[in-house]
Amino acid sequence: MRNFFLVFSLIILVAIQTSAQSNTKFTIIGKIVDNKDNTSITQATIQLLDMQDKFIGNTISRKNGEFELTTAKPGEYRLKVSFIGYKTIIKKVKLSLELPKYNFGNLIMTNEAIELEGAVITAQVPEVVVKEDTLIYNSEAYRVPEGSPLEELIKKLPGAEVDDDNNITINGRKIKKIMVEGKEFFSSDTKVAMKNLPVEMVDKIKAYERKSDLARITGIDDGEDETILDLTVKKGMKQGWFGNIDLSIGNKDRYSEKLTINRFADNKQITAIGSANNTSDRGLSGGGGRGLNASKTGGVNFAVNSKKIEFGGNVRHTNNDNDSRSISSKENFISSNSSFSNSQSISRSKSSNVNADFRLEWRPDSMTNIIFRPSASYSRSNSKSNSYSASFNENPYQYDANPLEELESIPKAAKLNSSENTSENNSNSNSASAELQLNRKLNDKGRNITIRGSIGYSNSDREQSSIAQTQYYQLMSVSGNDSISYRNRYIITPNNSWNYSAQFTYSEPIAKATFLQFSYRFNYKYQKSDNSTYSLLDKTLGIFEIPQNYQDFLDKDLSKFAENSYYNHNISLTLRIIRQKFNLSTGITLLPQTSKTSYLKGEFKIDTVRNVINFTPNVDFRYRASKVRQLRFSYRGRTSQPSITDLLPITDNSNPLNIREGNPGLKPSFSNSFNFNFQDYYESNQSSIQVNTTYDNTLNNISSRVTYDTTTGARTTRPENINGNWNAGGNINFNTAFKDRRFHINTNSSVRYTNAVGYFYDTKTKESFKNKTRTTNLGEKISGNFRNDWFEFALNGSFNYTHSRNLFQNKSNLDTYHFSYGANTNINFPNNISISTNISNNSRRGYSDAAMNRDELIWNAQLSYRFLKKNAATILLQVYDILGNQSNISRNISAYSRSDTQYNSINSYFMAHFIYKINIFGSKEARQRIRGMYRDENFQDRDLDKERRRDMPSGRSRSRGRSI
Repeated sequence: MRNFFLVFSLIILVAIQTSAQSNTKFTIIGKIVDNKDNTSITQATIQLLDMQDKFIGNTISRKNGEFELTTAKPGEYRLKVSFIGYKTIIKKVKLSLELPKYNFGNLIMTNEAIELEGAVITAQVPEVVVKEDTLIYNSEAYRVPEGSPLEELIKKLPGAEVDDDNNITINGRKIKKIMVEGKEFFSSDTKVAMKNLPVEMVDKIKAYERKSDLARITGIDDGEDETILDLTVKKGMKQGWFGNIDLSIGNKDRYSEKLTINRFADNKQITAIGSANNTSDRGLSGGGGRGLNASKTGGVNFAVNSKKIEFGGNVRHTNNDNDSRSISSKENFISSNSSFSNSQSISRSKSSNVNADFRLEWRPDSMTNIIFRPSASYSRSNSKSNSYSASFNENPYQYDANPLEELESIPKAAKLNSSENTSENNSNSNSASAELQLNRKLNDKGRNITIRGSIGYSNSDREQSSIAQTQYYQLMSVSGNDSISYRNRYIITPNNSWNYSAQFTYSEPIAKATFLQFSYRFNYKYQKSDNSTYSLLDKTLGIFEIPQNYQDFLDKDLSKFAENSYYNHNISLTLRIIRQKFNLSTGITLLPQTSKTSYLKGEFKIDTVRNVINFTPNVDFRYRASKVRQLRFSYRGRTSQPSITDLLPITDNSNPLNIREGNPGLKPSFSNSFNFNFQDYYESNQSSIQVNTTYDNTLNNISSRVTYDTTTGARTTRPENINGNWNAGGNINFNTAFKDRRFHINTNSSVRYTNAVGYFYDTKTKESFKNKTRTTNLGEKISGNFRNDWFEFALNGSFNYTHSRNLFQNKSNLDTYHFSYGANTNINFPNNISISTNISNNSRRGYSDAAMNRDELIWNAQLSYRFLKKNAATILLQVYDILGNQSNISRNISAYSRSDTQYNSINSYFMAHFIYKINIFGSKEARQRIRGMYRDENFQDRDLDKERRRDMPSGRSRSRGRSI
């Protein structure tokens, strides 16, 4: 009996101890700081390993440098802290029931350096470093002209593209947001950062995929990630206020004024901007764009955070005034008889927009997270346009080089119609929305629950007045002349919509580092549109000359009322497996949907209900061979439903040259997207490589079956399902330094094949057949540069080839070539004088219009002089397109047509700038960080040099090179 009590007591004791351990959370906390100025290091990697170096867990340091790691078991561990450019830290730690929480305090990281025979030589700055799924660009490795905004730096990044609308892509991935120190900067408006942030504030640029709020909290991928750029601010610029005042004037009445004020600290950010220009603010590259644009922008962005609360947001106001003129030529492949069209248009549009977005994140305790996102917007716009177009059944360029200007000289048998349209639109809209997310961790092993809800409202009013006249050359009137139709319409369209959603998500750990997530979301959306069209018969009336009795001219055949209600359910199940070497996320989503529509147009009235079930599978696999070498494969399937209006059996003939019909028999389409990515970095020679491949296809793609009237040139379009649309492509970006680190080379090779399928109309049999346009695009870009402390010289070249073949119309086959080559240089002379210039020759070949096959030698130059105390003031003289050769042409190819369009743009002009740098810093060293054009800090201030030499042991020289 005694032994029995002894054994029983031992069992109870073990059970109590085991229970105590299971309920105890063992925690390690600390803060990562720099050894020079004790500033926080953000996004350092912290790993917890056992004594055999087996991976236990990891995290990254927060914006204030702090971190927290938890484990379920006591014992001895090794803490490993690493960050690019710093020496790795390894610390031992022992956790027990008596000591469940260990605070390392400040963990100080030191810069990597090599001591060689009494001299300290630091590593040359690499242009780009790859770390796991993040590309890290060092701004010190790129030199841009004095006074340049962030845009000029991004254009120089390997694999980066910036188009005329300021959309950014990195290795083919579109950038959705620009962040500063991990905090959102003017929401998703990347143009604000591109045009207003000064380059000299940027230390590094990180490109990575950022998960949604839900995925970041739960750790489960919901497919709502976005590629972003995250700017790291130079450490010395986090100690005060800084900014620029930029005043300028140019010839041809050009102006560009800008004011930027910033303060970035570990727990506070604020930026105020204001700008006004009529140059499209395109930097030293100049030129391009679509039209002449004058814009005014003002706004404030802020972010503050404490241990438990992060609060940020922005308010911005923009005014735009765009004067656009275009000339285009188009060949249509929709019928056995080729049709051609030419058009020219002039438009003037003005808009005013106010946007406000805010984000509040509250962590009341370590297990609870609450995020609230409200937003609101208001916009008002006015646009006026005038266009003139003509359609032909033969290529008009065989008769005249300017078909529209010399329309009378073209034989009547070759002409189908000509049309002149004048219109004016006024609109205003407002919207408001809010989203609330509550997450609660139920334990430290990954079990958590999330509740999310949102609500939104929008309202808009549009008013349009249009006058159009169309002349048909092959259709005779009663009098025997060309038939002419005249339209004068006044249209009022109020719209309003609102929506709300509720979501419940539960995550359960089913094995070690393996999680299963269930999510259900309900979304309701209501839309109402009431289009009232009035056909005015008085031909003497002009634009917006509306008679008082206009309501008597209501055109019931063109007016329409639509009311839609959508009830969407989203049910998803996701499995995520996390291992030291790989991550796997896979799941499926079911989307039951119900839509109700009430539609009224003329005598046609319908109330319909539609029920469908969509599904979306997804796979995301990432393999990490090392910190810098990674493979990623992802697949996502998506189902898309046709629009309600496409499903209705109605005909819209408001434009007699473009008639649209509905199709109740449309099926939903399903798209498959495959992506493969490989990236690696070789530290020994500062080389990086990124490989990206994609494949996309669509089943039951919603295409357009077009019936072509050879007499009038009118097209009747009906949506139809079609199969066979797919495309595949890839690109390889390679960047390396030579043995002499002052030399770098970068190449980007790309290929894409597109199989575009559409319908082809045989004018003889009056039947439609499948047509196919196969297009191959090959591209190559290469650049090399030499850079030292005062001089940079770069050579660059590019080649793009498009090979297009049409199944039915061999005469429409085309091969076009775009190639360019050039050079640029930046030279810093004594006495604070700098010169920047770039020159390139751009050539085009293979266009149907001979005027587009041309060579353009483009030369831009800039001279700058810095003066006043601490070089606070700068005078810039800039000349764009000195030789006056630049044009602006774009080409678009599809299964239905090929078009070439030329736009007016801001090209050749001169600007003079006065820039004053606002520097209010707390220390002299901090003030030095903003000065100069990326010169080594060791040579920027004589006093600092003297202090460093005093601190050096005898026999050592000054440090050389640059620090990472």
